[in-house]
Amino acid sequence: MWIASVVNIDWPSAPGRSEAELKAEYDGWLDLAESLNYNAVIVQVRPHADAFWPSPLEPWSQYLTGVAGQDPGWDPLSYLVSEAHARNLEFHAWFNPYRASMPAPGGAGTDLSKLPADSPLARHPDWAVAYPVNNAAGRLYFNPGIPAVREFVQDAIMDAVTKYDIDGVHFDDYFYPYPAAGQDFGDEATFAQYGGGFATKGDWRRDNIDQLVRSLDGRIHAAKPWVRFGVSPFGIWRNKAADPLGSDTNGTQSYDANFADTRKWVKEGWIDYIVPQVYWNIGFAVADYAKLVPWWADVVAGTDVQLYIGQADYKVAAAGQPAAWFDPDALSKHLTFNRQYPQVLGDVHFSAVQVRANRLNSETILAAEHHSRPAFPPAWGPAKPVAFPVLTGARRTTSGAELRWRPTVSGTGPFADVTSYGVYRLDGTTAPRACDLADASHLIATVRGTAYTDPTAEPGRHYTYVVTALDRRWHESAPSPPRWI
Repeated sequence: MWIASVVNIDWPSAPGRSEAELKAEYDGWLDLAESLNYNAVIVQVRPHADAFWPSPLEPWSQYLTGVAGQDPGWDPLSYLVSEAHARNLEFHAWFNPYRASMPAPGGAGTDLSKLPADSPLARHPDWAVAYPVNNAAGRLYFNPGIPAVREFVQDAIMDAVTKYDIDGVHFDDYFYPYPAAGQDFGDEATFAQYGGGFATKGDWRRDNIDQLVRSLDGRIHAAKPWVRFGVSPFGIWRNKAADPLGSDTNGTQSYDANFADTRKWVKEGWIDYIVPQVYWNIGFAVADYAKLVPWWADVVAGTDVQLYIGQADYKVAAAGQPAAWFDPDALSKHLTFNRQYPQVLGDVHFSAVQVRANRLNSETILAAEHHSRPAFPPAWGPAKPVAFPVLTGARRTTSGAELRWRPTVSGTGPFADVTSYGVYRLDGTTAPRACDLADASHLIATVRGTAYTDPTAEPGRHYTYVVTALDRRWHESAPSPPRWI
């Protein structure tokens, strides 16, 4: 589930709220994610050259206090990460690389003088490009063609990577801004300075973004190999009419609009996962969900890049949308369709407020039909052996069945560090078979820590419990010896 902070879309719900109010709001979003058996949250912590942590490079975000650069008096990112992990949810920190302001009157628009004094573009106005100009939608952007800009953006992100126990670095679809009619992004002088050797400005722009992605990928994994780098691009790379490698679609192309060659990033292995925003319904003529998902599945096939699909929960029952979005089963049909493609490993929902709205009861239907049980994020990356844990206690209490366990080996010799555990329950007293643990049908919880109380255990019924251990990359151990209650 995406949790967007820009213009207070999801969290914080409004600027100027107290620390206690903001913590309670965030806890509510985690409650929602947990109730729906989601296993990760993607939280926007750098909406536009600002920060949700005490960054030495960029000002505090205005979406916290209402005033850009004003210290809220606490460290939101530390809380965001720790509370997600307390529920064994992955925490992906969402950064916007190049946007530096939002339109006036809520933001600085294209006016450098309205940025806080410690804004990077206030210190380096030569890095700034206003786009579009003389337009109510005008914003300020970093100029991606300047090498020092690419280095700075990486430094700003790496400050969070090195200081916080995040699980992922996440970009959405904004690289170069989407084109405005009749205007080109103002980087002609930069192209003249740095674009030698490129046949077109478009090729040069794509190379600028390639350099950022490739370099940041290397820096993230050099610092913390277990942190994933993922991108959620616009759902169309290129149309088949423009490129035979493209999809059978006729919409905006991220390759040309944002200068994001996302297919190349997958093939080169510069990212760990990709979440194309396939924000269209099955049968939509311009961009058919049923054509784009197979196309993306084919792109990742044979690579180590994981594929998740970005879902447009915000379109359900929204005015002006095609009739398909007024079907309560629309989202569920998407996930059912995905099952045909084993490359699709999950979905991400935009955004938290839309999930909570549950229009047409669509989220309830989706949960019942597709994620009625807990689930681990898909395993990724190199694996060391993970040693199974041992259940040391199992007893009935007034709260349910109380289980305790301990790891046998963690982080010693060839064995991986254990990060979390999966709790499985079978009816009756039995010896679990491998097929019983092959999927989530008997998984009742994923936890950090070495204790769990099963509140659904019924008095007088007999159960078999086993626990497995998982490393930071979600590689799972064999099960513990069973305990019966």
